[in-house]
Amino acid sequence: MIRQLLEPVYERMLEGQIRFIPSHIAIIQDGNRRYASSQGILRNEGHRLGADRTEEVLEWTRALGISHVTLYSFSTENFSRDSQEVRALFDLFKDRFSRVLDDPRIHRNHVCVRMIGDRSLLPGDLRTAIERAEEATADYHAYFLNIAIAYGGRNEIVRAARSILQKVREGTYTVRDINRSLVEQHICADHNLPPVDLVIRTGNEYRTSNFLPWLANGHESAVCFCAPYWPIFRRIDFLRALRIYSQRREASLGSGPGPTSQTA
Repeated sequence: MIRQLLEPVYERMLEGQIRFIPSHIAIIQDGNRRYASSQGILRNEGHRLGADRTEEVLEWTRALGISHVTLYSFSTENFSRDSQEVRALFDLFKDRFSRVLDDPRIHRNHVCVRMIGDRSLLPGDLRTAIERAEEATADYHAYFLNIAIAYGGRNEIVRAARSILQKVREGTYTVRDINRSLVEQHICADHNLPPVDLVIRTGNEYRTSNFLPWLANGHESAVCFCAPYWPIFRRIDFLRALRIYSQRREASLGSGPGPTSQTA
């Protein structure tokens, strides 16, 4: 009871400490399986609860005017998991992408939904659901929801290199044209993602797991590691992460850049 009374007060205090809001945040949604284990429920239920929390967090980001959100939902390394769990996750992704077609929040707020990652690794029914969601929201430009599935940061750089080399062979570029700007144009080229301002990782892990290495690490984004598993990630935890970003921006405008990463 006391906690319920104090949390809104603490939220308002945190909001008052946030002077700068990031344009692009990337979230590593970690801890669904460990949360399920701690509660004695099935892993699939943990993933479903995590998906529900994702929808809630997206409402928080939209209310604050954060225009780009990128979610690390399934890495290339995750294919090594039990095949039944992978299939259940793909079914969950298909369900949530299919919901985009009729979700009034998506269309009312003009949210463009996009996938980043290697589509060739996904089953056909999931690819179809993704493509339909992307087509239904392609003309929206107020907010951008980027969902990373079958994604690996090193693979992303390799694919960009292959694309550039192919264009060198075709005569579009010369070797001298290859520079940092050109490489960046080919990183997530299909979606033209902006640099990441803030990375949030839940689940008490202290690593960024090869997530958006060029757009995040390459641009020295702020990083917040926090303890709660993703299904129980609270608005307070989210505001703490935003405070870390804001403090770093304030420091960079003052005596110099603040710490790159912190825990909340």
